Amino acid sequence: MTYRVIMAFSALCALAYVVIVHGDRLATRSYLDEASLQAGSALRLTVSALSGHLSRYEPLPALIADHDDIKQLVSDPGNAGLVQRANLYLEEINALLKSSDIYVMTMDGVTVAASNFEEKASFIGENFSYRPYFQDAAKGGQSRFYALGTTSLKRGYYFASPVHVDEEIHGVIVFKVDIDTIETFWRGGEYKILVSDPEGIIFMTGSPEWLYSSLLPLSPDRLERTQASRRYAEAVLKPLPLKRSGLGGHDLMIIADDGSEREYLVLSQYMPQADWTVSVLMDTGSARSQARTMLIAVALFLCLAGLALAIILQRRVRAAERLRMQIEARNELERRVEERTADLALVNRQIELEIAERRLTEQELRKTQGDLIQAGKLAGLGQMSAALSHEFNQPLTAAKTYADSAAMLIDRGRVEEARDNVQRISRLVDRMAAISRHLRNFARKPNEKLGPVAMEAVVADTLEIVAARLKSADARLHIDLGPNPLWVQAGSVRLQQVLVNIITNAADAVEGLEDRRIELAGRAEGGKVTLTIRDHGPGVPAAISERIFDPFFSTKGVGRGLGLGLSISYNIIKDFGGGLSVSDRVDGGAEFRIELDGALPAQEAAE
Repeated sequence: MTYRVIMAFSALCALAYVVIVHGDRLATRSYLDEASLQAGSALRLTVSALSGHLSRYEPLPALIADHDDIKQLVSDPGNAGLVQRANLYLEEINALLKSSDIYVMTMDGVTVAASNFEEKASFIGENFSYRPYFQDAAKGGQSRFYALGTTSLKRGYYFASPVHVDEEIHGVIVFKVDIDTIETFWRGGEYKILVSDPEGIIFMTGSPEWLYSSLLPLSPDRLERTQASRRYAEAVLKPLPLKRSGLGGHDLMIIADDGSEREYLVLSQYMPQADWTVSVLMDTGSARSQARTMLIAVALFLCLAGLALAIILQRRVRAAERLRMQIEARNELERRVEERTADLALVNRQIELEIAERRLTEQELRKTQGDLIQAGKLAGLGQMSAALSHEFNQPLTAAKTYADSAAMLIDRGRVEEARDNVQRISRLVDRMAAISRHLRNFARKPNEKLGPVAMEAVVADTLEIVAARLKSADARLHIDLGPNPLWVQAGSVRLQQVLVNIITNAADAVEGLEDRRIELAGRAEGGKVTLTIRDHGPGVPAAISERIFDPFFSTKGVGRGLGLGLSISYNIIKDFGGGLSVSDRVDGGAEFRIELDGALPAQEAAE
């Protein structure tokens, strides 16, 4: 039996050796598979965002080239009057579209009009015939090209289109889009994102130190092709210090940065229309750390199993020895008792050491918990700052509209109407101050006492804030509060916040659609007051409705919302003791439903 135990212990030791020697590679590959799925999602989102950003501007050069002033200019480039008109037109279009530059060239490549004609680094008089986008457009094609401007020294993506006059090409118009703003969203994230050209040179990246570095060797042929198009002007090109490797079908890249080397998992996708390669780099440190942790856990388990076998072996041997010791002398028995006593003393000392280590661990745990609480407080402060920015935006927009209107009324001598606008602005400022007080208490139960609130007055105040947004969306708000006045148990300003958020979201949903109606209805039934705000937009899919009231969740594009409005609204209604829900209508559109406790009018409640 002892022999079998020894063989089993030897087998466990051999298995532990195999795990230590070969398990690291298998575990790392498993965690890299999971990391690859995450990085792949990030890559698809990045490519989609880049494609969407560029596709918005692609048809614009051809539309501008069809303008009469542009056609007349390329037919008579020496006409100063035509040049001035074209310059002003291009400047206006450039400001409207928020592009980088727009300029017109004759067939010899000389720029005759530009949106930056008044700037020091104007393109007028510059010859860009060496640029591939000019050469392709001069042949009659719609051209794309990305490069560092030789005059402005700004990176951009160029769209070029021929200018046709009587079925003949008389010039080329170029539309330059600034790409610097895209990079700001890539910095400080979990992934390293970079975009490289066909020669392997990085021209867009969230890591500025990698800009104009080459992922491929800078061979003479690559340098010659790059210099021929002057794609990067006078920028200094340098190789990126990297080493490539692979593991389990995954591409890995080791990059030397600030004297240290870091390994990244690399996923790339080619964008054929832009002739770009988008790459997402994910640090493999986390995956390798997890693999080592799992390997250590398995090795420890095997060691513990071996130790258990050793203990079993030891106990069985001692049992046999005790049987033999019964026929031995008392002195031998005493000697063995002393040995056992020594063993127990050693075990006691080990237990004392373990207790001391556990106490130290508990102290470190308490310190870590304190740090986590402090971090939670700081995160709450950041969320409150974002909420203030979101909630002030709507009344500020309304105040701006009233201010502009007041200025026009004063110019026309309609002082009384202008004074009324100024009074409305004052009320909006008071309302923003009240909103600020409520947002300070957003994370805890507010101290403001609830009381009877007239729905008619709240809806009227809400209309003053959302009127400008409804007008800009060309939306129509239909209000039906029933034949009898509705009173609810709530806070006036916070209830107004909820209606502003929901009506504004409804205006965003119907903007640009054929049916732009928004319906607000209120009814009292069984001691409860139910408000419904319904739009005729695309509705809210089930997958989104489950998360629509989560903080920072938004279906709007970048820069159009923080994703806090509905989360704040949900908590306000909950604080009132009511409920807020959303559903899809069978005939189209979304419907938000607010349920509050009814209340007696203020005078009757006081009596």
